[in-house]
Amino acid sequence: MERVTEWTIRSPSLNEIDALATLWFEGWQDAHAEILPAALKRVRTLESFRARLSEAMSDVRTAGPAGAPHGFALIKDDELYQLYVGVVARGTGLAARLTADALERIQARGHQRAWLACAIGNERAARFYEKSGWSRRGVMTSQLPTAEGVMPLDVWRYEIELEKV
Repeated sequence: MERVTEWTIRSPSLNEIDALATLWFEGWQDAHAEILPAALKRVRTLESFRARLSEAMSDVRTAGPAGAPHGFALIKDDELYQLYVGVVARGTGLAARLTADALERIQARGHQRAWLACAIGNERAARFYEKSGWSRRGVMTSQLPTAEGVMPLDVWRYEIELEKV
C-alpha cells in the first residue's frame, strides 16, 4: 500500500465511474447498513451510486491506480458531501489527504467554513472528523434524494473553519 506521502489526489476519468460506484457502495454498506433505516438500505443500490456519481464527476477527486481508485471525496458547494476510502487504504493517510483537498476546493469557491453530515452512530467516521479538527454542531435533518423521492434522516452536522485548514 502507498505511504501517506505518496498519495496523489486527482480528478477521476469517466471510465472510473463503475470502480468509484463500487467503492462507494461497499463503503456505504460497511459504514451504514447496520445503523440506518432498512428503507434507505433498500434504495442505496450500486446503480444508485453510479447515477449519483455520473451527475457529480466534476466535483469528485480520487486517489489510487487509474481504473482502481482507493478512495474519493465529493463536494457540493460548501459541503464535504461524500468521503469514502476502501478497506485496503484505511490507515494510510488517504482520508486526510482527500479531506484536505476537498477543503482547499471549498475554500477556493469563497467559503470560510465547510460542513458535512455524518450518520448518527457512525463512530469511526465521527472519530476521524473530530481528530481532523471538525466540530460536531448538533443534529440536523438531511433530505436524502433517492429514486423513490426524498427521504429525511437525522444526522450529526460537523463544521470546520477553513482558516484552520
